[in-house]
Amino acid sequence: MIPSPRRTAMLLVGCVVLGTGVALLLAADLGSDGYSTFVNGLTLTSGVAFWIVNLVVGVVLVLLAMLRGVRPGVGTVVQVVLVGIVVSAVLDLLATPDALGWRVALLVAAFPLLAVGIALYLGSHTGAGPAEAAALAWDPPVPFRWSYSVVQGGGALGGWLLGATVGVGTLAVILLLGPAVDLTARILSLDLHQEADPADQRST
Repeated sequence: MIPSPRRTAMLLVGCVVLGTGVALLLAADLGSDGYSTFVNGLTLTSGVAFWIVNLVVGVVLVLLAMLRGVRPGVGTVVQVVLVGIVVSAVLDLLATPDALGWRVALLVAAFPLLAVGIALYLGSHTGAGPAEAAALAWDPPVPFRWSYSVVQGGGALGGWLLGATVGVGTLAVILLLGPAVDLTARILSLDLHQEADPADQRST
């Protein structure tokens, strides 16, 4: 089923905003998110290219989420592809500052973008990306704001044990991003779960 123009716009805008936030997080160089830390750890230990490991881990998480009733959709693919493109484009324009204060500023600026981006693209009800799907698979019984922290924390711990580095940015993602996405979704009156969009159901 092709998403409505409203849902398509939410998906595309959300992914662009999310990609910009991820780029700022990476440019701050104070630690990446837990999911990326895990992929990086596997890359270091296996010697396989990052993008291949990222693809395999993403597919595994999406398949496992399907077992819990979280179905993938066009948004699952668009999120992975479009966010990656935006991250690469923004990083081409940014350099990691030498001054710690500016790096902290990039980290702080990244968070509202990450929260809004995730809330918008999930709110489009077109399918969740790997990390978000893994978190939504356990909501219920665990609310997304906490299940997302568990997914990010588990990824960070696994990546660290495999030799990847973590930092204050990693801890911030683990502790703050799930609640921030939940708060943003409440403010924007968005449902993060991936069942059919209620607005589309009312129009049929």
